[in-house]
Amino acid sequence: MEIPMIDFDKLDGEKRAETMALLHQACEKWGFFQIENHGVDKKLMEKVKHLVNVHYEESMKRSFYESRIAKALEDQETRSNIDWESSFFIWHRPTSNIDGLMNLSEDLRKTMDEYIAQLVKLAEKLSELMCENLGLEKGYIREAFSGNAGPSVGTKVAKYPQCPRPELVRGLREHTDAGGIILLLQDDQVPGLEFFKDGEWVVIPPSKNNTIFVNTGDQIEILSNGRYKSALHRVMADKNGSRLSIATFYNPSGDAIISPAPKLLYPNHFRFQDYLKLYATTKFADKGPRFESMKNMANEHHSLHA
Repeated sequence: MEIPMIDFDKLDGEKRAETMALLHQACEKWGFFQIENHGVDKKLMEKVKHLVNVHYEESMKRSFYESRIAKALEDQETRSNIDWESSFFIWHRPTSNIDGLMNLSEDLRKTMDEYIAQLVKLAEKLSELMCENLGLEKGYIREAFSGNAGPSVGTKVAKYPQCPRPELVRGLREHTDAGGIILLLQDDQVPGLEFFKDGEWVVIPPSKNNTIFVNTGDQIEILSNGRYKSALHRVMADKNGSRLSIATFYNPSGDAIISPAPKLLYPNHFRFQDYLKLYATTKFADKGPRFESMKNMANEHHSLHA
């Protein structure tokens, strides 16, 4: 099963329509896809991965293998309530906590800030493309996510350490993501990420050439009224290597009020006889305008009785 690859270079040429259709299908049918030629500096991406790996080796690895989680496997029983991961979370926007995190090198802090500045631009561009495909105004998702302080942006930095008994534990248990648009910079060697599609688990291979892996979270599914999917996924533990995962979340702010975009809602609260009356004159036309007319009629009726 070949995972959709969206080439952003094609958005400015004669293949724009084809590329937009591929993105739309990926959001509707998959809930995850890859982006190449995304505009994020690849040397910067390599530096982020290198510095995170150094930080893990120097400041996280030893404590993980001495932790309760690691020792829980010693009894050789399956563990369904723990995750075989070593991670920390960085908030970037609306306010950053990166300077308050212990043991991060100044180089890592600075490099991560530079990377996030570029990644937010990519997330915003992606949100605009999604809006275009959904027939919404260009900035609808960004505005819906903004609340009083703008969208929330944070990064989960994780290593899934080499595991002596991967059959007993998950790297990360099955879940969907709570937020909006997730942009993943992941390992280029060690596998482990899997997404659920059409009744089976799809293995996501390590990312080559610094492509960015994207999945849509619960808030995009809600905002799109179910058109775009939030896909179930997990991380498998690996016996042969430690997997790197740097997942940045472009989310609503905490005070953002989320609901389906009104334009994407089906009409509701109307009398069937009113629908049949409209249907009689529009039977052989596209149903979309008919639905819009019924929504307007229902809204007018609601306003009169509010």
